[in-house]
Amino acid sequence: MFWIFTFGLLCIPIFVCAFTDNECYVTCSDYFYREGDVTIGAFFPLHIYYTGNKVPDKYLPYNFQDYCVQYKFKNYQFVLALVFAIEEINRNPHLLPNTTIGYDIYNIPFTEKNILRSIFLWRTRIINPLPNCDCGHKRKSPVVITGPSWSTSAHIGTFLQLYKIPQVTFGPFDSILNDQGQFNSLYQMSPKDTSLSLAIVFLLLQFRWSWVGLFIPDDHRGTQILSDLRGNMESHSICIAFLKIISSAWNAFSNELWKNMYKIEESSANVIVIYADIVSVQGLMRHIAQLLVTWKVWVLSSSWDVDTHSDYFMVESFHGSLVFSHHHEEMVEFMNFVQTVNPYKYPEDNYLPKFWFLFFKCSFSEFNCQLLENCQPNASLDLLPRHQFDPAMNEEGYNIYNAVYAVAYSIHEMNLQQIQTQPYAKGEEMVFFQWQLHPFLKNTIMRSHVGRHTATHGGGNLDAQYDILNFWNFPSGLGLKVKVGTYSLSAQQGPQFSLCEQMIQWPTGFTKIWISA
Repeated sequence: MFWIFTFGLLCIPIFVCAFTDNECYVTCSDYFYREGDVTIGAFFPLHIYYTGNKVPDKYLPYNFQDYCVQYKFKNYQFVLALVFAIEEINRNPHLLPNTTIGYDIYNIPFTEKNILRSIFLWRTRIINPLPNCDCGHKRKSPVVITGPSWSTSAHIGTFLQLYKIPQVTFGPFDSILNDQGQFNSLYQMSPKDTSLSLAIVFLLLQFRWSWVGLFIPDDHRGTQILSDLRGNMESHSICIAFLKIISSAWNAFSNELWKNMYKIEESSANVIVIYADIVSVQGLMRHIAQLLVTWKVWVLSSSWDVDTHSDYFMVESFHGSLVFSHHHEEMVEFMNFVQTVNPYKYPEDNYLPKFWFLFFKCSFSEFNCQLLENCQPNASLDLLPRHQFDPAMNEEGYNIYNAVYAVAYSIHEMNLQQIQTQPYAKGEEMVFFQWQLHPFLKNTIMRSHVGRHTATHGGGNLDAQYDILNFWNFPSGLGLKVKVGTYSLSAQQGPQFSLCEQMIQWPTGFTKIWISA
């Protein structure tokens, strides 16, 4: 019965505006919040607006009549990871006792101008904000969590550092964001990828793949990636069959992609490495998925969520891919939490009703778009096919989870210090400025003070550990990432590599696993 239900969901297209004009579905607020004594601000890419024919609006300049909304349902795990961590902390009597944490969650707009407008809205709580105006709002938000795009975090960070507001990023580590001269209020949860290029080379050597293609982004990271990877490959007699530098401005239909892809399809290199984050080359990934290149193995770097780009055909391009992911512990409690999430439990959340409308055939109440009617019984997010939503906590979700704990421990320590140095009347609310959190947050992250909720800092990351995952998407929509190996590098033991070849599912048109020629 489950598989019948799943198959029905596979027919849902990504661009929903094409088949529904339900006003409640296409109308979405850019933020929602839950009250708390202290709130954590968060900026996540949850939906975008796009226009098909660019029909000009009659009344609003620089606007269009044919705007459609696209929800990034896979990214909703960012919200769940944040809420899960906050609820754990609020139940813990030993961490921030008598203090509840709330949240302010904002969608990240597409343009730089609207990103700045959103951060002003978070700062002032008014629709048309004025700089340097708090306007008497009551929600105390001492920190902002941003990601996964480094460029978005940089735009937001440029504003936050003017007020010395702490910012924690959960996306891939980036050297620009680590520049304390430019971003002295920013902390990165993700460790550096200093040994990832060596891990990829170990994988290539395992199968004697000595002739491979390479994609890298056209930015500051691409230069460093090429230097590290080329050096490690050449020292192990691995040759680069072709090198393609991809602009983030290219989408799946860009002429530049079409010009080059047919050459890549015909290349004698049957193994291709894509070393970039998902934001930089998402157009390339969608393009590959459309071409159904099923006779090549794709080796993907740690920041990829490959099933975001899977399609609905029985045979598709990324089945059999090998993905490197930073190792993190399994969070069974999180999966149990996901099963309990529904629109009635979190009425402030304006995204959950969209989930239930689209996937569980609910209808919106005429009284309120947040209320639902005629829903399937026992509807739950964990019933969705994995290419639509994966209930297992991913790498970015784990970084968000750790970020929330780092903030909570920092506030807890600051409160203890204030009690010792500045006694206050019983029941009186503790008052602090956002900039006062910096030394506590820095020490918490640097010391990995959160115990099992281990956080790392760009300036002092722990020994590198990666899981090697094999992407299974047959039958289509399965969307599983199965752990088939590990790689670690430590000062004491050096590089450690293990792989279970028997567990690997290869692309349908790929037959010779021992060579790439």
